[in-house]
Amino acid sequence: MASEKTSYPKEKIRILFLENISDLAVKNFQQQGYTKVEKITKALTEEELIKEIKDVHILGIRSKTQITQKVLDAAQKLQAIGCFCIGVNQVNLDAATRHGVAVFNAPYSNTRSVAELVIGLSIMLIRRIPDKNKAAHDGIWMKDAKGSFELRGKTLGIIGYGNIGSQVSVLAEALGMKVIFYDVETKLPLGNATDGKTLKDVLGKADVVTLHVPETSQTKNIINKTTLKYFKKGSILINYARGEVVDLEALRKALLEGQLSGAAIDVFPWEPEKNGDRFQSPLQDLPNVILTPHIGGSTEEAQQNIGEDVSIKLFNFLEKGITFGSHTVPALALPPQERSHRILHIHNNVPGVLSAINTELSKHNINIVGQYLKTNEDIGYVVLDVDKQLSNKAVQVLKDVKETIKVRMLY
Repeated sequence: MASEKTSYPKEKIRILFLENISDLAVKNFQQQGYTKVEKITKALTEEELIKEIKDVHILGIRSKTQITQKVLDAAQKLQAIGCFCIGVNQVNLDAATRHGVAVFNAPYSNTRSVAELVIGLSIMLIRRIPDKNKAAHDGIWMKDAKGSFELRGKTLGIIGYGNIGSQVSVLAEALGMKVIFYDVETKLPLGNATDGKTLKDVLGKADVVTLHVPETSQTKNIINKTTLKYFKKGSILINYARGEVVDLEALRKALLEGQLSGAAIDVFPWEPEKNGDRFQSPLQDLPNVILTPHIGGSTEEAQQNIGEDVSIKLFNFLEKGITFGSHTVPALALPPQERSHRILHIHNNVPGVLSAINTELSKHNINIVGQYLKTNEDIGYVVLDVDKQLSNKAVQVLKDVKETIKVRMLY
């Protein structure tokens, strides 16, 4: 990614980072020669973002900023969005695909941070530490073993056996727990974990249930008044996944009735915009309940890992045209070609576009040194290496090809 390889003026590339993204990401871009890097500590509303994004080439966000179709329609120069977090559900991926905007994220970077905290919470809740902590703060001495247990020998139920769920599984086994999991996809168990086959089966056997599922129409309120009845009486629920997957009113009732003995919740259907804002939840003031402000992956190590991971993906796309890890533009990785210029062409995926590209270049006697194509259902992505002497002409020719969405010359 040496700066001399790019032929576009780096000082004109505007990069906007929102939501207090790691300073490491800012430094990475500055060290690569990008001078127009702006960092804002908060999320922006749709209206604010529409005003800001007109001249932005690279946008960095976390989980609060919503990238809607209106925002993307206003983003005239936007090349890529870096989601410095695990998910991408805050981005309208269909609209981003239609606009030819590459969307990257960091699906593995905070895995360890979340997994460690889930184990820590399991110990705190099964020992009823929140109750004893509150009593001590209130000046009450509560030295009592009743209702307090070891994790060893207990069963952990994991709903969603992906990157985080499987790492929780490994840590839990190291503490002597039995692990049973449920996932809609067939997953190879790690260690001695077993596949529970059904959600009901896992909920009925687990002493501690931890959720690690994405937010989809299928997972919304997956824990509700019906499924809460499947839980083993006196068990514990941990949700460090997504706020929409648990019906909090139903959970409150289950806790008050003793169906569950404790819970730890980090994500909520509605969350405040910024630190210091008023927060309300049906689970406040309940015994043996730990509420945290969406900090499951918020460690210094995780934020540095995320900053590094997403920065590299953005650099690779911006300077090499590599799209591995993109949720919108088809994945391509390609070696550099000597004595040529590289041009990226994103177009609607309809028959005949590649033929039209080659025909037009041939008409103008533009020699193709290398060519790479990948498509998805909506768009096609072509990377062309052409003779240096004719590269500017090639860019103009490619812009005129029917169904073109974006054309960009890298070097």
